[in-house]
Amino acid sequence: MNRIALPHPSPTALRTLQDRLARSALAEESRVRQPAPFVTWFADARERSGLRVDRVDLDGLENWERDPRTGALRHSSGGFFAIDGLDVRFPSGPVPHWQQPIIHQPEVGVLGLLAKEFDGVLHFLMQAKVEPGNRNHLQLSPTVQATRSNYLRLHKGRAVPYLGYFQERTRHRVVADVLQSEQGAWFYRKRNRNIVIEVTEDIAVEEDFRWMTLGEIHRLLAVEDIVNMDTRTTLSCLPLAGGGLDVLLDTGDGFRDALARSCAGEPGGVHDVDELQSWITEHRAQNDLTTRPVPLVELRDWHSSPERVSHTSGRFFSVIGVNVSAGTREVRGWSQPMLEPHGTGVIAVLVKQIDGVLHILLRASVEPGYVDGVELSPTVQFTPESVPPGAALPRFVDDVLSAPPERTRFACLLSEEGGRFHHALNRYLVVEAEGDAESMEDRDFRWVTLDQLSTLLRHSHYLNVQARTLVACLHSLLAPRRPGGEALGL
Repeated sequence: MNRIALPHPSPTALRTLQDRLARSALAEESRVRQPAPFVTWFADARERSGLRVDRVDLDGLENWERDPRTGALRHSSGGFFAIDGLDVRFPSGPVPHWQQPIIHQPEVGVLGLLAKEFDGVLHFLMQAKVEPGNRNHLQLSPTVQATRSNYLRLHKGRAVPYLGYFQERTRHRVVADVLQSEQGAWFYRKRNRNIVIEVTEDIAVEEDFRWMTLGEIHRLLAVEDIVNMDTRTTLSCLPLAGGGLDVLLDTGDGFRDALARSCAGEPGGVHDVDELQSWITEHRAQNDLTTRPVPLVELRDWHSSPERVSHTSGRFFSVIGVNVSAGTREVRGWSQPMLEPHGTGVIAVLVKQIDGVLHILLRASVEPGYVDGVELSPTVQFTPESVPPGAALPRFVDDVLSAPPERTRFACLLSEEGGRFHHALNRYLVVEAEGDAESMEDRDFRWVTLDQLSTLLRHSHYLNVQARTLVACLHSLLAPRRPGGEALGL
């Protein structure tokens, strides 16, 4: 196998964080002596986990209560999360009024990555973690992935490993630290702290943890259901942009060269960042979506039973109950409600080389759970099974679904967050667009560069979680494509 020759590290070559991140992205193998190859380590973690998930009635969930008046589902501790009802009015939207269940989790969780340099290359401490909603149970998680209720140990279980590094940040270098949203269609104003901390001290590595380079993680992004949603959103917040990517320019691969220029920020984009921020602010100022809580048992077009809560049409999602046992989690057994989507989603961005720079077509979208009402979403974000008969499909669906293989630069089936969603699967796509770039823009769509997205991602609530996943996927295309799971035996 041909490998990229990395320059020998020196203070000049590694003068900026961007340089160091680029070097890590090009490193296909860890510089850390590992006790076992990745595939062996991952398989051993799966076997140790002993995860079992059994479907149960909502009325049979231990330590969960249904409000006798509203039907809302709440944990007896008062922590974790609740399932409530929401009334949504959106006069200017395609559906002006609807009602739905929604997850209410006001506490801020921690999605934390520890970084450390080995042999001149940044590595990240990854965790093999099971979640009850993961179709394959085990996925690659950040170092810390915990709600406030988890790390306050309301479950009376074990402490969260490595949490202290993110609570005592002043002793270490903060690489990224920003509050970001989760799914605005399913969570009500949910936020997580996406934080990356670089350490220099030695760290004892527990058996379900492993140091990995960005290049190793990026390769696994192309493998179905391995890199979890929380890893993807945290990776997207890394400032993989600027001059550190000069080594990737003029490689002879036109797409990769355009992608590297998009990250490097030179030359600039079709719009500057100030224009883009003004465009988003305008959407937020004119947004007419309003929400109010309503009793879960009184939701129009939803049926609430002892077993589940589901839409009368059979579309969208259901609220179900599960009993969980797991040997490697902080607590060995628990019960909880989960949202179970009906169908596999399609989440895609159209990309285009404009003056030699790759641009990404994003949409200013409205969802009822967003804190600021409007966030940037992928070009296409929908679930075909949830579209009512005769309803119009979202714009650009045909451009994405009918694209020939040579224009599809990334395609992989990935899971959403397995702690709240049961088998929530989406097919993520990066597709090169045909046609005139200017004609694809309208009030809701704009072309942006990855450098501009990196700037926006330093701030909260500009990109939704699906767009952040696709930023991570685009970053994974910077290095030459290598076999992903096949080479690792997955």
